[in-house]
Amino acid sequence: MNQDYIKPDNWSIIEEGFDAERVKSSESLFSIGNGAMGQRANFEEYYSGKTFQGSYIAGIYYPDKTKVGWWKNGYPEYFAKVLNAPNWIGINIEINGENLDLAKCVSVSNFKRELNMKEGIYYRSFNAKMQNGLEIAVKVTRFLSLDLDEVGVINYEITILNSDAKIVFKPYVDAGVHNEDANWEEKFWEPISVENLSHEAFVTARTFKTHFTATTFMQNTILVNGSAQNINPVISEKTADKIAFSYEVSVGKGQTASIQKLGGYTISMNHENTVEAAKKAIEKAKHIGYNQLLEDQKTAWAKIWEMSDITIDGDVKAQQGIRFNIFQLNQTYLGKDSRLNIGPKGFTGEKYGGSTYWDTEAYCIPFYMATKDQQVARNLLAYRYNQLDKAIENAGKLGFTNGAALYPMVTMNGEECHNEWEITFEEIHRNGAIAFAIFNYHRFTGDYSYIPEKGLEVLIGIARFWHQRATYSTYRNQYVILGVTGPNEYENNVNNNFYTNYLAKWCIDYTIEQINKVQNEYSGDYSRIMSKVNLDDVEISHWKAVADNMYFPYSEEHDVYLQQDGFLDKELVKVHDLDKSQRPINQKWSWDRILRSPYIKQADTLQGFYFFEDHFSKEQLEKHFDFYEPFTVHESSLSPCVHSIQAATLGRMEQAYTFYLRTSRLDLDDYNKEVEEGLHITSMAGTWMSIVEGFGGMRVKNNALHFEPRIPKEWDGYSFKINFRNQILKVAVQQNETNFSLEGETAIPVFVNGKEVLVEPNSLVTV
Repeated sequence: MNQDYIKPDNWSIIEEGFDAERVKSSESLFSIGNGAMGQRANFEEYYSGKTFQGSYIAGIYYPDKTKVGWWKNGYPEYFAKVLNAPNWIGINIEINGENLDLAKCVSVSNFKRELNMKEGIYYRSFNAKMQNGLEIAVKVTRFLSLDLDEVGVINYEITILNSDAKIVFKPYVDAGVHNEDANWEEKFWEPISVENLSHEAFVTARTFKTHFTATTFMQNTILVNGSAQNINPVISEKTADKIAFSYEVSVGKGQTASIQKLGGYTISMNHENTVEAAKKAIEKAKHIGYNQLLEDQKTAWAKIWEMSDITIDGDVKAQQGIRFNIFQLNQTYLGKDSRLNIGPKGFTGEKYGGSTYWDTEAYCIPFYMATKDQQVARNLLAYRYNQLDKAIENAGKLGFTNGAALYPMVTMNGEECHNEWEITFEEIHRNGAIAFAIFNYHRFTGDYSYIPEKGLEVLIGIARFWHQRATYSTYRNQYVILGVTGPNEYENNVNNNFYTNYLAKWCIDYTIEQINKVQNEYSGDYSRIMSKVNLDDVEISHWKAVADNMYFPYSEEHDVYLQQDGFLDKELVKVHDLDKSQRPINQKWSWDRILRSPYIKQADTLQGFYFFEDHFSKEQLEKHFDFYEPFTVHESSLSPCVHSIQAATLGRMEQAYTFYLRTSRLDLDDYNKEVEEGLHITSMAGTWMSIVEGFGGMRVKNNALHFEPRIPKEWDGYSFKINFRNQILKVAVQQNETNFSLEGETAIPVFVNGKEVLVEPNSLVTV
């Protein structure tokens, strides 16, 4: 059974009723972020029940020393942990001498959480009867400002329902945090200083080893019935890494006391003096004031939604799902800082570590290209160019030479830090996704300048890697690629994974093509790059020999490319014949059993058909889809979206719709029973693709947008916007027609089911 406590709503994620068993899941689902920082939806007040405390700052990490049973040459020395950052949201509450703790109250009623995605604001409210007989109503509003991205805001209101009371607010800042997933129980933060000034406090701490400094700050205002009180704080606790204030307020029955707390982080990546920067951030926020900060938040989110929203009519769960995905993507990364990237859990949990995987290039770039301006996608490409030297170093550690580059599976600074052998050193297809993203960026934006400026050097490093990684087989008289893991991580150390071999060939061919183009059209860049990378025609001819003679495993009997050499040796029992009690197999089976099974974690051969759709006929896609999908358990978050797109392409709308719901509600309905660890941020971009590329059928061919619109029978209509080459095209699909409108200066041709249609600015075209 999937969880189903989230109430369907077009614009909000809503939970009603307090259930201690759901707290950790909700902490993930109601997470908030603003691109620079984020946090799980932990309670502000003390909670003695099960909770997973988590606050995170973009770009700050800790190199947690690798822990393995048997050290192998080439292992990364550390795993980059996404750091649990100091906690600034804490506000302990004492009423008539008793601590407020939802786990200990006599009763909790009218409990409600709401994440308003339209406005980027998180609300929580409840009534509670405490052990001392007091009855209270609590309302909390929290948001992380998009405009002042170092600042978060909390408004915590308590109304006493049945008598007069003495309320003590105890706001604190605490750097004494630890990561649940630390390998060696190490502390990651070293306290530097604790300062306070009137209603403000500053705790400065530095990460061990990486030496990032962060000042975590707070500023508090106490109000009774909405008017500010002149109450000075008492310092109730002060240690090397924590400070707590105490404000005592007397209120009558029916009166409301509240604390407005500003908090957040200033970090050494952006400031020389983080304490002074924190004081300025507080000053700025105080000057704007709580009410205006709230209004500014709504305006900033309205601007994001204006471009990135997808509307779905007639299916609330589908609508809620896609908005949740788009909302979380924007909370995680806004494209303002090219040092940052899109971590698979964003700001919602610690699992996976690192700030970038191949997910960014394969799944996220299309979303950011189409819903922001192209500079955001260019920043994501520049991120990899800036780490090219490290990619060459990573390859060197494994014995590759001559500038061959192997991009890391997981990284923070370009250095490989993932330490599961079968993934770190065998899942090399990630290199191909990075080259594909360069191709995809040029195809979509028409901006070629990135390739001569930066991209070609990346492509050359990647082509060199593939040339060296391939082995000439005298037995086959072809080049093979041995000992790899494809996207399907349920097969390790296999030979000739179709997707990997196909990518390798394509990467080399594409790189040679770009070298020729740059030579002919950008001779200055060509000379600069060739002298820098020391490349000549002889080396290129060696690459070409590999690409031209690459081996692809193929079954004549099934008329399909084989996922890898040994796939047909397996006992080919389809998923629908697998006992339901055995699922998910990654939680029920031994790894040994999984590796011998035919079960596919995510699209593998079909991932190749997704990337290179125009290399294959629709008949070939159908054959491969029908062969592989029945063996696919979709236990990777990245799987349902690719299958949804391909099912739609094949006109199988029911299947496409089922996969769409699964990808869009993966976390909301907790399909994989792991949402309490955090959300699947990067797969959320795949959800966006399943509507735009799947149902909308959007492709870019020969510098023009093509659509093959389809619509699930469950929907009355849907719409999305595409920023295509600085012109914004809106596409609205109904059951019997599709409408196009353009916000831009000049008319653009679009192709609908192969027929050209001219869309003029500010006029509606109906097909």
